[in-house]
Amino acid sequence: MSEEQHAAHTPVLCAEVVALLSSLAGGLLVDGTVGLGGHAEALLERVPRIRMVGIDKDPQAIEAARGRLARFAARVVCTHGDYRDLDRLLDELGVGSVDGLLLDLGVSSMQLADARRGFSFRQDGPLDMRMDPTKGHPASEWLAVATQVEIAEVLADYGEERYAARIARAIDTARRREPIRTTEALAKIVRTAVPAAYRHGRIDPATRSFQAIRIHINAELDALAQGLAKGFERLAPGGILAVLSFHSLEDRIVKRFLLERAAACTCPPDLPECVCGKRIEAEIMTRRPLTARADEVRENPRARSAKLRAARKVA
Repeated sequence: MSEEQHAAHTPVLCAEVVALLSSLAGGLLVDGTVGLGGHAEALLERVPRIRMVGIDKDPQAIEAARGRLARFAARVVCTHGDYRDLDRLLDELGVGSVDGLLLDLGVSSMQLADARRGFSFRQDGPLDMRMDPTKGHPASEWLAVATQVEIAEVLADYGEERYAARIARAIDTARRREPIRTTEALAKIVRTAVPAAYRHGRIDPATRSFQAIRIHINAELDALAQGLAKGFERLAPGGILAVLSFHSLEDRIVKRFLLERAAACTCPPDLPECVCGKRIEAEIMTRRPLTARADEVRENPRARSAKLRAARKVA
């Protein structure tokens, strides 16, 4: 990682993450989305003897994290992979149970700043959006073959975009003239498709569409559901699961998962005795999600939408 990247990368809710996981001193933590290594570095610095496995599906991020964490080489190993495959990745490393799992679901500053990755409309570049450029198909290819209905559904379901149908129709019209290959081209189509009043709001009208397409291209919500289940299964009793989300759909999945693990019997109340066998599996550590303080938001606007939830696995 260059000095510029290191300085620009500010991990969100870092103090809160460290506080939640500080009891893991001497234990093994998996950072399933190690990214540029910001949270990992803070934990290795401030939590005595903690050991870590850093995982990320972005090859560039893994290389950056290895550089940033090189001084902790005896306590950390970084590997390329998707946390949805956590069980296989840990098996390959010879790791059984773990004492903690951290997931930071945000897009990194490095990914947003690199126009070649196609995550941001703030500078023109190829319309890619893949977290792992070695797998799958770029967003431009999906937009070329998806039906208008499919595009509208993605924008509505993953971006909660109120003008999803209008935008999908505009995309369909535009691609009939020429392929949509760049971020600038897509952003322009979206901005033109929405009502004029919508173009002057707090956020750029292309924001929700880009977010939705990125979530779809990377199957992020499916990965989250699988990663939570596999990660919780690998936690030792007393182990901690902490998740930092930036989108309401992600936070909803995390909240539901933790509540289900913290619930006891789910039988109807009129049954004379329990037949489901459900037992409490987790103790929720954050009754309400932790959010960024005003001073952090001022210094790092990306923190505005962050929500941090955590739970401890019980025996």
